[in-house]
Order: sequence, then C-alpha cells, then structure tokens
Amino acid sequence: MQRRFLIAAALAAITAATPVVHAQSGADAWPTRPVRILVGFPGGSTPDIAVRIVAEPLAKALGQPVVVENRAGASGNIAADQVAKARDDHTLGAVINGNLTSAKMLNPKLSFDPAKDFSHLSLLATAPLVLVAPADKPAGAAFFAAAKAGGDRWSYGSVGVGSVGHLGMELLKTRVDGLAPVHIPFKGNPEVITSLIQGDIQLSLVPPGVAMPQVRAGKLRAVGVTTGHSALVPDVPSLADAGVRDFVLEVWTALVGPANLSQAAKDRLAETLPRIVQSAEVRQKLFDQGWMAVGSTPAGMKARVEQEAESMRRIISAQGIRLE
Repeated sequence: MQRRFLIAAALAAITAATPVVHAQSGADAWPTRPVRILVGFPGGSTPDIAVRIVAEPLAKALGQPVVVENRAGASGNIAADQVAKARDDHTLGAVINGNLTSAKMLNPKLSFDPAKDFSHLSLLATAPLVLVAPADKPAGAAFFAAAKAGGDRWSYGSVGVGSVGHLGMELLKTRVDGLAPVHIPFKGNPEVITSLIQGDIQLSLVPPGVAMPQVRAGKLRAVGVTTGHSALVPDVPSLADAGVRDFVLEVWTALVGPANLSQAAKDRLAETLPRIVQSAEVRQKLFDQGWMAVGSTPAGMKARVEQEAESMRRIISAQGIRLE
C-alpha cells in the first residue's frame, strides 16, 4: 500500500512539473510562416514608409517575419491585383484611396474588383495633402492668379490616374474658376517632387511627409493644406486662407488581404493592428513621417471606403475623367 502511494505521488509530481501543450486553434493558428505585404509604390514613398513603420512591431506580435515588397506601377493597382489573386493566406497589401474607391470606376476592365476581391483589415493612417509648387512661385491668392493665367500651359503631377492627388486636383479645378493645369502621371511621389523642383511641372497635391522636407529646404513652396490647419504642418496655411472654399481632402494608407483570407488571419489582424498602430511609439513614428495614426477596425475601414467611393464617383462624373 505504501509503495503504491509513493508511486502515485511521484507520478503526480511529474505531471505537475510537465508543461501542458495545447494545439493551436482559431486566430492563434495564424500565421504559420512569414507574412508578405505588397506595396504598390516605390521604396521611400509615403505608403511604403507607413507600412514599414507598422511591419516591425507587427512581426513581433505575430511571431513571424513580416516582409515588405515594393511592386510599383499603375497607381498601386499592380500590387493590388497580386494581393487579390493571392492564395497562400500569408500575402497582404498596402493600398491607398484610389485602389479601393475609384480604380474600377475609371477602368471597368480592371483585373480586380475592389468591392469583392479584398478583405478590409485596417485603415492605418491618414494625412492631409499639401498643394506644392516650385519655390519661385508666389504664395496664397497670388499663386492661384498665376495658375489661372498659366491655363493649360501649366501641368500638375500625381502618382497616377485615379489617385487622390489626381482626383483631388480635378476637384480643385471645380473650386477655382479658370484653373486648368494638365495632368501628368508618375510612378510615385519622389518622381513628382523631382519634376516640381526642376520646374517641369508647376503644382501637385502631395502628402506632408513628402512635401515638407523640400519646403523646409527652400526647394518648394507650400501653397496650402487641404484639411484646414493641421498639426502635421502647423506652419502651412489652409487653402481656405488663399480663397479656396469647400475643399477638404485626405490621403490614406490601409492594409487589405485577399477575399479568401482565412478567418483565423482576419481575426488575428483585427485584434493586433489597431493595438499596434494606436501605440504611443508607432503613433509618434507615423506623425514624424507626416501621418496621423488611425488603426481602425475592419468595419471602420469599410465604412470609410464606401463613403469616399461615393465622393470620388461624383468627381469622376462631373469632370468626365477617363483613363489617359
């Protein structure tokens, strides 16, 4: 009896000391390998910067590497198409306004459907746009007087047809009588900035993170910001100060997955992304690069996309915009 008691006690002690291993299930089962985030713009572009700020803490939270890959071209639609067609459950994409709101309106033959082919994950960050011009251009209302005098001899740059910089400028034309610069699309904002500095184009709407280093260096002039006065660019006047009324516009970067992304992945990211983006450290890093952190829920992102898509539809219809 005593021997049986001692054996049972020893077995109990061994069991207590042995860690219990549970099988992974649900959201905890994802990811099982490195996660890719495809960015449809060049390295150093504002979407690329925002995603790389989030990628490092996301990798720590997921316990897997997060690899950011640039697939620039077609206003971000090349990368968006690759994300829509991904089947590995570990490919995500960083998109901007146009990829989800206006791309299909401008090109009905687009190879993906923004309304059906993506899982909304999180709106990462937003920013106003800054209307910038070469440094030798005048400021305020005098700038618009010069722009109107320039007519279609002036041109403006954007990161592509359907981008917020493109449609925003077309909206600006409806707010400023006589404004008529011609659109020139580029692969990314770095190329837009270079052309502005060289004087090849005369104006553009670009995010603060792109605009302000060149403005502070005296290479560009900041004419005004599109959301009224902003903490991101406290020294830049609003466009309303230059006489432009009823004009509010933001650019944003969001994270999406393909429509077939597993529920485990969606649940894990829905819990993890807002917590990361809203952390003090990430918020500050985004702010330093010209972004206001958001970190929305999937539902919050979907609502923003639907609201903005309707606004873009009105601009496209009013201006008769088509693919160039």
